[in-house]
Amino acid sequence: MTSHIRERAQEAGSTVLDLAGVRRREPEALAAFFEQHFDRVYALVHRLLGDRHSAQDATQEVFLKVHRAAHTLDPERDPEPWVTTIAYNVCRDFWRSGAYRLSRQAVSINDPEHGDRSLASRADDPERSFISAERRDLVQKAIAMLQEPLRAVVVLREYQGFSYEQIASMTGTTPVAARKRYSRALAELGKMLDKAL
Repeated sequence: MTSHIRERAQEAGSTVLDLAGVRRREPEALAAFFEQHFDRVYALVHRLLGDRHSAQDATQEVFLKVHRAAHTLDPERDPEPWVTTIAYNVCRDFWRSGAYRLSRQAVSINDPEHGDRSLASRADDPERSFISAERRDLVQKAIAMLQEPLRAVVVLREYQGFSYEQIASMTGTTPVAARKRYSRALAELGKMLDKAL
């Protein structure tokens, strides 16, 4: 593993993974990889798919694909873009499925049943916490209502922190197209949120 990846892992407080062991499908290395990446993968697919049940299924599928594709992992590179690309592709497969499309029909941004309130702030001021949670819920609902390519760019950019170049690589587009999708997504989010407020 290159020194900059080691330094980044140590700065983040995470253990340095045996990526060569992951590549060889060694059980201990795969278990450590799973432990280190599970929360981030689950958060990503939950934001992309919008509901817990689909996110749980997709996360399981991501790690099955990680196991199958472990031989393609480059132990000299940061594994985050690799595993994120797998997660994004699994989400695309979910979006294309008829059952997923059917479950997403006719959901309103103002529907109180839609969205996950588990991320509500635990600030000292209950009123501020409530308002903050309500706004966060509205934003999450609006993101969930975006079309798949726009939602993906917003989640990968805002929640995962990837550059346009990385997003382009993961989604099979160009950096310019990723930037345009991001701008279009923000414009659509603005319209949806203006209507909701």
